[in-house]
Amino acid sequence: MRDKISKVILALVLISAFSCPVGFRKNSFGVLPNFLILAQEEGNLDPTEEKKQLEEELKKIEAELLKINEDITKTEKEKKTLQNQIYILRKKIEKLNLQIQQSNMMINDLGFQIDGTEKSINQTSLKIEDSRQKLADVLQAIYQEDQKSLIEILISERTLSGFFDNLMALETLNTKNRELLENIKNLKSSLEGQKQSLDEEKEDVERTVKVQLLQKQESGATKASQEYFLKLTEKQYQQYLKEKKDVEKQAAEIKAKLFRLIGVVEAPTFGEALAVAINVAAIVNIRPAFLLAIISQESAIGRNVGQCVLTDPVTGSGKKISTGSPVSKLMKPSRDVQPFLKITAALGKDPYNTPVSCPLSVGYGGAMGPAQFIPSTWNLYYDKLQNVLERSGDPWAIIDSFTAAGLYLSDLGASAKTANREASAASRYYGGSSGYASSVMRRAGCIQNFIDSGTMSSDCESLIF
Repeated sequence: MRDKISKVILALVLISAFSCPVGFRKNSFGVLPNFLILAQEEGNLDPTEEKKQLEEELKKIEAELLKINEDITKTEKEKKTLQNQIYILRKKIEKLNLQIQQSNMMINDLGFQIDGTEKSINQTSLKIEDSRQKLADVLQAIYQEDQKSLIEILISERTLSGFFDNLMALETLNTKNRELLENIKNLKSSLEGQKQSLDEEKEDVERTVKVQLLQKQESGATKASQEYFLKLTEKQYQQYLKEKKDVEKQAAEIKAKLFRLIGVVEAPTFGEALAVAINVAAIVNIRPAFLLAIISQESAIGRNVGQCVLTDPVTGSGKKISTGSPVSKLMKPSRDVQPFLKITAALGKDPYNTPVSCPLSVGYGGAMGPAQFIPSTWNLYYDKLQNVLERSGDPWAIIDSFTAAGLYLSDLGASAKTANREASAASRYYGGSSGYASSVMRRAGCIQNFIDSGTMSSDCESLIF
């Protein structure tokens, strides 16, 4: 029976999430659909018909947003693929540059070796010419000796043996010169072979460099082409993001319009509070269950907004409403008293009869409304709240306090919608208490389960209610 009742409540909650006017700023979420502009100009749409048209338009926009998200996902994959390919090509070009550099160094080294070999060949050639000349001189001398007559030999030489000694010396010199000439020729031949081998090696390396340069040019051209397509993809990606932003603004505007159908002044029922949380969470991009858990933890969903009132604006002291007993440190004089007086004056409230939270054992009290904002913190969100609402905010009003709390929690990191970031946001919302954060997360779990299944356990009921 309880499950059936819970499901009925959930259905009513979700339906009520799109009923009744609140006062959001007309253009804070972008351009309105044409039918909304016409409705505002004519002012004659029936509320039921307006709600129906809003819901139909919201469905169309959400379908369009889904398609844009798919395009964004596809484009992101294309970008990643192109970026990976460009990275691979960049590394390939870097490798080719190093190989070309290495090959050029080899060519330079081979060039030095070839130059040295050519010099050795030239020096050897000179030695060969010198040896040839010396050999020719010896042969000429031998020839001349052979042509001498006996009389000339006897006249020129004192003894016949001297003549033969001279002739033998010339023959020995001739033999040595021939051997030297042969060795020099062999050296030259060897050097010429080395030079030919070095020339061929140099040509091979030069051909390799040409191939590497062609590969580098090809890779560079491919890289340039892919970078061009990456730019096109990035341009398309940015266009999708812009379209998504525009569509989200339209969706938020419609949600804000539907949100105006909710009107809650005093402490809401759980169903009313959940409906407000669902609409506010859609605007500030946090989980409705988490937002409602914060409000539940802070003020029992608006049922307990404070048990003390201010009595002395100089000292910041006050008293308990139920007993009249004095309370010191109700508000921090240098930080919160003046903001509190200005807030209440702007709303036409009596500052000395407007309930605020009593101080705990440590620190000050003075928190206002269902979301329990300290006056100085509320002032920090005055402009942001006014950008969402088309009026000044009221910390004691249900919708205003939920919206301010949602904005604050989103800034604290709850828009990530992860358990860790939400717990951190809850802890910072209260001032750094891990115990507070744990309690909020338990409540959020109960509320989320109710949203998902329409049921709530007895443990959760006792925690929430």
